[in-house]
Amino acid sequence: MSSAALRPPEAAGIGRGLFFALLAHGLLILALSYGLNWHSDSSPAFEAELWSAVPQVAAPREEAPPEPEPEPPRPDLKAQQRAAEEEAAEQREAEIAIAKARKLKEDKARDEAAKLERDKAAKEKEAKDKAAKEKAAKEEQDRKKDKAAKDAKEAKDAKEAKDAKEAKDADARREAQRQENLRRIQGMAGGTPGSTGAAAQNSAPSAGYAGRIKARIRPLIIYADDGAANPTAEVQVTLGPDGRILGTRVLKASGDADWDRAVLRAIDKAEMLPRDVDGRVPPVLVISFRPRE
Repeated sequence: MSSAALRPPEAAGIGRGLFFALLAHGLLILALSYGLNWHSDSSPAFEAELWSAVPQVAAPREEAPPEPEPEPPRPDLKAQQRAAEEEAAEQREAEIAIAKARKLKEDKARDEAAKLERDKAAKEKEAKDKAAKEKAAKEEQDRKKDKAAKDAKEAKDAKEAKDAKEAKDADARREAQRQENLRRIQGMAGGTPGSTGAAAQNSAPSAGYAGRIKARIRPLIIYADDGAANPTAEVQVTLGPDGRILGTRVLKASGDADWDRAVLRAIDKAEMLPRDVDGRVPPVLVISFRPRE
């Protein structure tokens, strides 16, 4: 490889700089030369003196020639070239530094803008995820509430249906038992259902038997009597031969449901009723109850 290839490339603009430098030095030399010629006067100097007598001509006085001004130093072309190259190199380095600084600033601004965009997108995604989770949780909660309400309604309907069926079955059983007891009692008395014979008439309870029954049931009645009314509940009680209570039914409601229920509960608690004075138990009793008697 040749030495010319290893040398650094010549700086751009050296020839133009050298031209202007030489031109400036030439103009400077021309100005100095013109100044010296303008101030120097090469014409001879004469002096004259007047005498009354004929003057004696004196020899002309010799004048020393003017000392030449020092010649200005010649410009160093190599130094000027080096200075121009250094100036061009410094200018290139300054331009490179400015370009690097500008690029760094642009890269930093671009990175900051990208970071802001990423942060904004992350916040938007986080907000969307949070809203979606809250919506899903609310929907799940509403679904659970709806299911709980539906289950509660179904359970309530089922319980009401069951209670109604049990009550209907209980009424049917009581009615069947009552009819069976009536047939059995009437058969024992020598009559048939619907008979009006003397034997059936003689089986009627005594006059004070109803009072004994009320005295047995009334202590078991639990009722808050806070009104001025005194309703009457007429209840039919079906009894077995041994005095066991087989069934109860309200024949005439008092108009106060609480009083009617309290009477029925008291009769159920009694379970057994005393026998009549003749030792017998009427198969069916109809008794009236009032809160205040």
